Amino acid sequence: RRLLLSGTPFRSDTTPIPFVEYHPTADGIRVSRTDYDYGYRRALEDGVVRPVLFLVYAGHMRWRTRTGDEMEAQLGQDNTKDITAQAWRTALDPGGEWIPAVLRSADRRLTEVREHVPDAGGLVIATDQTAARAYAQILQAVTGEEPTVVLSDEPEASARIETFAADTTRWMVAVRMVSEGVDVPRLSVGVYATSASTPLFFAQAIGRFVRARRRGETASIFLPHVPPLLALAGELERQRDHALDRPSDEDGEWSAEDDLLAAAEREDATSDALTDEFEYAALGAIAHFDRVLFDGKEFGQLATPGTPEEEEFLGLPGLLEPEHVHDLLMQRQARQSRHRQAREAKEREVGATDDAPPSPPPALHRTLKEQRQLLNSLVGLYARQSGEQHGHVHAELRRICGGPAVSHATVAQLQARIDVLRARVRS
Repeated sequence: RRLLLSGTPFRSDTTPIPFVEYHPTADGIRVSRTDYDYGYRRALEDGVVRPVLFLVYAGHMRWRTRTGDEMEAQLGQDNTKDITAQAWRTALDPGGEWIPAVLRSADRRLTEVREHVPDAGGLVIATDQTAARAYAQILQAVTGEEPTVVLSDEPEASARIETFAADTTRWMVAVRMVSEGVDVPRLSVGVYATSASTPLFFAQAIGRFVRARRRGETASIFLPHVPPLLALAGELERQRDHALDRPSDEDGEWSAEDDLLAAAEREDATSDALTDEFEYAALGAIAHFDRVLFDGKEFGQLATPGTPEEEEFLGLPGLLEPEHVHDLLMQRQARQSRHRQAREAKEREVGATDDAPPSPPPALHRTLKEQRQLLNSLVGLYARQSGEQHGHVHAELRRICGGPAVSHATVAQLQARIDVLRARVRS
């Protein structure tokens, strides 16, 4: 007989876990079966783990592709997977303004937590060693204290973690040192500054922050607004098993638009190999507070970092009973809304000045698919008016507005072309 214990009883691939039983579901998918499970929700009710608040940050990203196209997108908009990945990469670039703004906000949150938990610490999870060292420099400039930097290939890495766990310094920056063997109970604030997005890695990373030492402690995790991470954050309390089979993503319905886009992407992939004359380069990144996720629910709205609207959520008490978190977030959401209304009223009254902090962008409600459909409709309308071919209209829009073909354009780039066409159609 064997006794198997695991905090993450699943894998990111479909390789069977040794000695684990798998049973088919009604859909025919073989899923692991446990004899006893003690999930996050039960542990939260028992006071064994902390409630986790996810503070989500969006923002405006600009970058240059390998083909020389200058792209821009709002982190969190409904974009293609490739554009989302590039915007995410741009956000994490230490040379931009997104990651410094998020690190400042995270340190502000840590200061609030340390008012009630004096030894509370923070952890930044970086993608690679270069980024980790750069993030550490930013944190040192913000706090005046040198963070602990832990790199997995250094022999003294484990000793540095043990030292950090025993002292009262503020920050540690690490690269993938978040396995189940890493135990730093005083970690209370985290910045997820890595491109890793597998369920296993995410669960292990969040697991570094949830261990409760006394009742009332909370965990605050700062996340970039990208769909895979938000989905994982929303499923924190769901019991996850390991599946040996994966359901098909096909829905059985043929879409003309999807077929055309797939063909265009194949053509672009072929031409990219001949036109890669540049290197990827991050050109700019601006952060905006987006929302708080807790217990599968959303609280708050877009806010500029450093404003009272953001402070409503950064200033949550460091000690908070789990059953009170939801009610307090509702109160802070209402107060944030009043701050926003007061700011907008003042801007209307006196007008925005150069010294005033920039307002966050308005929320965009159209999806990428809807943007493409609207653009194609306007192209068809203008083509009938002008007698030009559709392809010529699209090419002219790319010349005027810049950016790649429709299949690779961001929501913002499509909107710019829509605005040009609307002006022409009206005239």
